[in-house]
Amino acid sequence: MNWLAVATTGVTPGPAQQAIGYPTLFVLVLLGALVPVVPTGALVSSAAVVAFHQTAPFSLALVFVTASAAAFLGDMALYWLGRRGMKSKNGSRWLEAIRSRAPEERLAQAQEKLTDHGVAVLVLSRLVPAGRLPIMLACLMAKWPMRRFARGNLPACLAWAVTYQLIGILGGSLFSEPWEGVLAAVALTVLISVVPSLWKRIRRPAKA
Repeated sequence: MNWLAVATTGVTPGPAQQAIGYPTLFVLVLLGALVPVVPTGALVSSAAVVAFHQTAPFSLALVFVTASAAAFLGDMALYWLGRRGMKSKNGSRWLEAIRSRAPEERLAQAQEKLTDHGVAVLVLSRLVPAGRLPIMLACLMAKWPMRRFARGNLPACLAWAVTYQLIGILGGSLFSEPWEGVLAAVALTVLISVVPSLWKRIRRPAKA
């Protein structure tokens, strides 16, 4: 299931391309969890569009399992690297990468929410644009063990995969051609990620 081929050529992939597509999705989502510049939500939605248009059984289920497993493993690896950085006197580049994407204001909010709601806040952090890393850093600063973080992160990754897969299914159901659905799903995921930051910018002058 190579959604990249669909997006660029408009041709539904054959069995060989499908076999390549799932490992590619896994690697890209895993990489996106470690290096938060890869648009993993758009990748999952695009893959779901292509799976929606396929006749192969369990295509959507495979997208869900692949995306959620990759996200979970990537988060756990990044958290483990962050814990190593917290214990090290010199820190680590992974810890600095997390801190650079967790401004003081958002970190303070994340710490407050973590104190009030505990593990449950991890689920919401995965669904809110740019919410994952501030909560992860708050967990690191609270010295959560790996097991406790994993208990909250597993349902968070499952909910995240379901959400973006539903966006892809919506895009696939609106258009007869898979590539049109892919473009629609990508546009929708970009819109979801941009709207919160635009809304904050609009509200700031109003408060001032």
